[in-house]
Amino acid sequence: MKIIKSKIFEKFSELKFGISTKDIVNSEPPFYFNLSYRVGDKPELVKENRRIFFNELGINEKQVSFQRQTHSVKSNFVTSPAFFEDSDALYTNIKNNFLAVSIADCIPVFLYEPEEKIVAAIHSGWKGTLNKITTATIEKLVKDFSFNVKKAFVFIGPGISVEHFEVSIDVAKLFDENVKTKRDRKYFIDLKKHNYLQLVELGVKIENIEISEHCTFKEKDLFHSYRRDREKAGRMLGVIGLI
Repeated sequence: MKIIKSKIFEKFSELKFGISTKDIVNSEPPFYFNLSYRVGDKPELVKENRRIFFNELGINEKQVSFQRQTHSVKSNFVTSPAFFEDSDALYTNIKNNFLAVSIADCIPVFLYEPEEKIVAAIHSGWKGTLNKITTATIEKLVKDFSFNVKKAFVFIGPGISVEHFEVSIDVAKLFDENVKTKRDRKYFIDLKKHNYLQLVELGVKIENIEISEHCTFKEKDLFHSYRRDREKAGRMLGVIGLI
C-alpha cells in the first residue's frame, strides 16, 4: 500500500504523518481500501483496512481522534483520543495523540509548529475554504497556544485540482478572481491555492509550505474521489501526531 508522505515533515523525528491511498489490487471493489465506516462499505473490511494503515504508520487506532466533518470552520483541542461531532479541524500539543482527517476531494491541511510542539489537521472543502477554516484554526492556535506562525510548517495534501473542480456561477461569484478560472463558459476554483494564500497572508513562510501536486479526481487508481465516484467513493485518512 502506498502512503503519501510530506518532504517538509520528514526532518522532524518527533512527528508521525501519512495519508492512505486506494489499493485496487489487494482490496474489494467498489471501495478499494476505504477507511470510512460511513460510505456503505463492509465494517469488517474497514476495520482491517484501518489496522493495516495504522500498523504501517506504527500507531494504534486507539490513539487516533476522528471527526464527523460538516464543512464548518469549527475546530477542537484534543486532550485524549475521541470522536468529535460537527468538526473540521483538530489540534493538540500532546504526544501519542494522533489527529485524523477524512479525504475524498476536499483539501487536507496539516500543520506543525516545532517551537511549541503543536500539530493540527484541517479539512477544507469549498465551504470551509471560502470561510477560511485554515485561517480561523491558526488564529485560534496563536491566541490559545502562542503558536508561532513564522516557525510553522504546513503540508497541503492531495485534493481535487482546479482543472477538475467545476462550480456553478453562483458559487464562483463567492470567490476572488485570483483563485478561479473560466474555460468554455465553465468556472473552476483552485482550493489548494486559496488555502496557500491564507497561510501566506497569516505570515507562514513560503519555504515552509509544501503543496501536493496530486489530484484526487484525476488519479483514479490512487485516490478516492467523491465528485468522480459519488456513492461508490471510499475515503482516505490523513493522520498527524507527535511521538
